[in-house]
Amino acid sequence: MRILHTMLRVGDLQRAIDFYTGVFGMKLLRKSDNPEYKYTLAFVGFGDEASGAVLELTYNYGVDKYEMGTAFGHVAIAVDSAAAACDAVRALTPKFGGRVTREAGPVKGGKTVIAFVEDPDGYKIELIETRAAS
Repeated sequence: MRILHTMLRVGDLQRAIDFYTGVFGMKLLRKSDNPEYKYTLAFVGFGDEASGAVLELTYNYGVDKYEMGTAFGHVAIAVDSAAAACDAVRALTPKFGGRVTREAGPVKGGKTVIAFVEDPDGYKIELIETRAAS
């Protein structure tokens, strides 16, 4: 397992891209727009996503600012099977805490299988299935 990305909600996508690329020297790795669900994603990082963690900057249409408490989204972790990872979280909950908050299934507007869990403090962790479809 490894950390894939951290998602931050932003009020002005281009301003955020400019900040991370201009101030920190990150590269804009990819960008995708999903008009049906009213959001645009931009991924920035120092290198290839295959070898390092990146930031996912999310712009939700019509939202120009967030309260600091809602700015953090989640940390993402690659897993072979999102369903098996959820089972493992449930099995380990008595010892370590946490809970499954979204069962494994396709992401809205896409085909990638994801799930979400919360740690004992309530921080969200996205489990992204990376194995090839069988």
